[in-house]
Amino acid sequence: MRAASTTGRSQSAGRPGALDPAGAECTCFKLRSLSRQVTRFYDRILAPAGLKVTQYSVLGRTRACMAAGRAPTVSELAEALNTDRTTLTRNLGPLIDAGWLKVGDGPDARSKAVSLTPAGEAALRHARGMWREAERRLRETAADSDIDQLHTLIDRLLPRLTHRSSFT
Repeated sequence: MRAASTTGRSQSAGRPGALDPAGAECTCFKLRSLSRQVTRFYDRILAPAGLKVTQYSVLGRTRACMAAGRAPTVSELAEALNTDRTTLTRNLGPLIDAGWLKVGDGPDARSKAVSLTPAGEAALRHARGMWREAERRLRETAADSDIDQLHTLIDRLLPRLTHRSSFT
């Protein structure tokens, strides 16, 4: 017996990936698998700087927000990173401990602002060349056109999923 897949391919029922929610036909599984591989790739290249790619992103987004006029609140930074406050707060700890970020009073009594320290700026600058190398090698491995198509698709889908009430 054959089971039709949502992509038009047919697969044998009971085989791994045959319309298996955790297998080959699950969009979430595919995205998470790709994300894990890309994250490991960047983490290896950024390791000499003492940063993981998630930390590099937090430092970079903090700097970008500060360049726009002021230190972002934790909520604003979480939104800029497409993450939740709890995850961001957990990820801020090691960056604060390293002296790369500081958290202080925000624009109102209930908020906290996140600032990049001079040491954080130096860490970001030091890691920038490594990040560029990771970008170059990923494009070389996956092909520029595939990465460009991936970016286009992400840029098109992320706002749709972010602003739909069923996804928030």
